[in-house]
Amino acid sequence: MRIRATVAAVTGALALSAFAVPAAQAASAPDVTFTKVTVNNGKPIVARATGTTSVPVTYTFKHAAGLSISSNKLLTGPVLYVGATLDIAKVRLGGDEPGTCTATSSTVASCKGFIDLHTSGEDGRLFNTDARKWSVGAVAITDRGDLKTQGGLGITQILFHSKLSTTDATPEPVSKGATITVKGTLTRANWKTRKYEGYTNAPVALQFQKKGTSAFVTVKTVKAGAAGALKTTVKASVDGTYRYAFAGSTTTAPAAAGGDYVDVK
Repeated sequence: MRIRATVAAVTGALALSAFAVPAAQAASAPDVTFTKVTVNNGKPIVARATGTTSVPVTYTFKHAAGLSISSNKLLTGPVLYVGATLDIAKVRLGGDEPGTCTATSSTVASCKGFIDLHTSGEDGRLFNTDARKWSVGAVAITDRGDLKTQGGLGITQILFHSKLSTTDATPEPVSKGATITVKGTLTRANWKTRKYEGYTNAPVALQFQKKGTSAFVTVKTVKAGAAGALKTTVKASVDGTYRYAFAGSTTTAPAAAGGDYVDVK
């Protein structure tokens, strides 16, 4: 089942699915108010090139006294949408299953659910244009087909997952004052091709951790070339570890490479 667009009847019971019934056909809106919605523990959502990314969501809702929240009586779940208001007919991203709710009083329930992002299939599929900010909403459906939607419950960000290959610094060992060449590759997820592809022109920091210290310090910034290739040179001075680190962008998650230790003679 997918928490997306409208309501569908399945084997005599209502389920949240690809929603073939328009919202306007719902008899009335259940007396439900959603609050305290937290998506992915407040962190951006990072989706890889393949598979399904299941994002945890917690939320609370208040309901009228006497409204049953038992299984198949009231189904609820979070959704993501773009725009000033939640248009249920245009919602694509939600959960594969309704949330699991526990009553904390006669009128309040605490719930856990998921938003499931897929890189294949028709429902809930990610497009590359989906790497952006999204508004958070929620849906409630009773077993009679009554539908309630609520938007404006927060903002979340969906980002491309990125990867840096292990840094390669040569030659090793090296004489003090000699030139070291440092190479690497920055790639990021492409949800259309379902592959990792070079992130060209992205700024990447070359960092150095001096032997005996615990922190990496940025030496210079390098822009990724064709296919995400990284290459620069530095002068050897002391023993230590070089690595590339990408701070992230408005569409892409940060990444740090495995380091390469250089022994300076």
